[in-house]
Amino acid sequence: MRDLWMVFLSVFLAELGDKTQVATLLFATDGNLHKWGVFAASAGALALSCLLMVVFGSQIAQFISPERIKILAGLGFIAIGIWTLVK
Repeated sequence: MRDLWMVFLSVFLAELGDKTQVATLLFATDGNLHKWGVFAASAGALALSCLLMVVFGSQIAQFISPERIKILAGLGFIAIGIWTLVK
């Protein structure tokens, strides 16, 4: 159970302030949209994207070691950071 809390906390903290959260915030400010609808749609989208990553991650782990995946993910985040700074 402790491992699941670590997953929850990691994803929760990673998503705070993310562009997804900003988009959800902006949708919530639209008076024409029902607030619970915005919540349900954004939660569903996050759940679906997580489901896809769990399925993809479990498959790719058969071909690439978790250590290499961590390195690739880290390099990807660095590349996105540099791209964001340059742009």
